[in-house]
Amino acid sequence: MNLNQLTIRVSNLEQSLAFYELLGLRLIVKDTHYARFECPTGDTTFSIHQEGITSKDPGVWIYFEVNDVDDKISELIRKGISIEQIPEDKPWLWREARLLDPDNNQIIIYHAGDNRKNPPWRIN
Repeated sequence: MNLNQLTIRVSNLEQSLAFYELLGLRLIVKDTHYARFECPTGDTTFSIHQEGITSKDPGVWIYFEVNDVDDKISELIRKGISIEQIPEDKPWLWREARLLDPDNNQIIIYHAGDNRKNPPWRIN
C-alpha cells in the first residue's frame, strides 16, 4: 500500500489555491469546489475541498519535507508568507518550521532524511 493523496477541507478555494501555489505545489486539477496539486518531488498529490468550515474547526497538521528547511523558509518569507515558528532542530532529529494556511491548518516544513523512517528508536 502507498499513500497517494491527502485532501483537506478549506473555507475559500481561491485563497487556498494561491497559498499552496506559493508554497511550491503545482496545480493539476481545478473545479468549483476542489483542486489537486502535485508535490515538486515524489508521486504524492495533495488536494483541497471547499466546505462550510470556520476558523473554530480544528485544523490538521500537514508535513512537507524539503532538503533545506532554512532556504525554503527564507523563500516563503520573501513571498510574504508569515512563519509561526522559525526553523529549529527537534529532539526527534528533524529540522522543522511551522506556518498556518488560510484555514489555520498547521503546515510543517521539515527535513528528516533517513530519520523519518529509521530513527534510532525505531521498532524492529
